[in-house]
This record gives sequence, structure tokens and C-alpha cells, in this order.
Amino acid sequence: MAITAALVKELRERTGSGMMECKKALVEANGDIELAIEEMRKAGLAKADKKADRVAAEGIIAIEVSSDNKNAIMLEVNSETDFVAKADDFVAFVNEVAQKALTEQPADLDALKELKLDSGETVESKRQALVAKIGENIQVRRFTTMSTDGIIGFYRHGDRIGTMVNIQGGDEELARDLAMHVAASRPQAVSPDDLSQELLDKERDIVATQAKDSGKPDNIIEKMIEGRMAKFVNEISLLGQPFVKDPDLTVEKLVKQAGATVEGFAFYEVGEGIEKAEDNFAEEVMAQARGK
Repeated sequence: MAITAALVKELRERTGSGMMECKKALVEANGDIELAIEEMRKAGLAKADKKADRVAAEGIIAIEVSSDNKNAIMLEVNSETDFVAKADDFVAFVNEVAQKALTEQPADLDALKELKLDSGETVESKRQALVAKIGENIQVRRFTTMSTDGIIGFYRHGDRIGTMVNIQGGDEELARDLAMHVAASRPQAVSPDDLSQELLDKERDIVATQAKDSGKPDNIIEKMIEGRMAKFVNEISLLGQPFVKDPDLTVEKLVKQAGATVEGFAFYEVGEGIEKAEDNFAEEVMAQARGK
């Protein structure tokens, strides 16, 4: 069967693949476009599996919030390079997944991957197709949902940092200010009471060792330990931190003045906790050129 330009064009529109790849698939399928699509999907899955163990530590943090600021989702999707993280196809995929997740409120990552997009594809099948098309490992890494009968404030610093804050009372301006504060100051808990005992014990052990090395009397050492621990818990808890817009005011005083309370927050940074390989860039480019 003759492989016409119109047939190649149709296959490109349906798969998003390159012209030569589409023509090759149609030749191998003897012009049967449905068979060509099926074989291309199989090949795409194989490519996705092959690239799955490559480190993906770049990407985007996306945030979608309902019109009433009562429900929100924050999502991280990773790619191998910052170049791909800025590509239109990648950005569109991330935004589409975030919008669908906000609507469907999946229970966990596995449920999110099985969500059906408007095209009828699942999130996972579209991810695999994108891996095959772009040629990099792409992973939907994590997401956090937030619901409230108060207000959700949110903030994105570029595409790499995202925060959400759930408050009762106050207003949207306060909620956004707190979200910006979380992005800048990176607290680990809302209040000192929310810090893990393991973290506190670890810090106390460090502080105690430092204090004992000072050679001061035991009663002074104990006061030094308590003072340093008090400073530590304030530095890493949201309410104890100086507000970024007015360092003379703690966040706790700020929210009290507004008649508000902070119920919770979430902070994401792209690639946080992912160990990046120190690859030779030239070698990496050559490896991708060879299709590895």
C-alpha cells in the first residue's frame, strides 16, 4: 500500500511523533494506521521502561486551586534536564495532570497515574508516550492535596518551589503572605509542638555536646542547652519565625493580630531528596544521541 503524505500527517497528529518515525511505522504496518499506532505504543512503552532508571531531578512544581480557594493540589513532575522541563509538551502534560487531580482528588500516586485524561489516555500511558517522544525519563513523583473550610494560600517561585498554606480566619492576602513566607523560610512544622521527638533529641544531643565542651559549670551548661533548644525550635517552626515582610513581628503574632490560625502547610522543591549523578555533560549528550 502506498504511504501517502496525508496518512503520515494523520499519524503524526494522532501520536505526536516525528514524520520519519511515522512513515517508518506505516511502512512496517503496510499502511494500516491502527496497527502502526499499536506498534508505536508498544515501542514507546519499551523506551519508557529502558529510561526509567535514569535520574530525573529537574522538572516542575504545579499548583492548582479551586475558584473558592477551598481545595488545592501541588504536584511535582520530574525530567532529566531543565531544557525538557521548559518544553511545551512537558509543561502541558504537568498542567493537565494537575487540573485532573484537583477535580478527581486521587487517594495516592497509584490512583493518580490511573486517572483518565480528557483524551481518554491514563496519566501513566500519556507519561510513557511523552518519554518515547522526548527521549528522557519523566516521572510523576509526588503530590499533596489540601482541603479546608477556611482559606488556602499558595505561592510558586518560578517552576521550582511551591507552597500551600491552610488558614482559618484572616483573608486571602494573609494566606498568600504566609505561603510566600514558607517558600523563603522553609519551616519544618507549624509550631514547636509539631516537631518530631527524634529531631528534638538529635538536636539536643548536638547542643549538649557543644555546651559541655565549653568547660562551664553544670548549672550554666543546662541553661545554655535550654536556651539553644528554644532558639532552634523557633527557627524551624513557622509560628516562631520572624515574618519575612516584617522581621520585628513573629508569624505567631501576625496571625493572632489577624484573628487567624494556621492549620497546616506544604513545601515542595524540585528534585528535593533526589541524588543527582555527576555526569560528564559531553558524554551525556553523546549517549542521548546514540539513543541510550
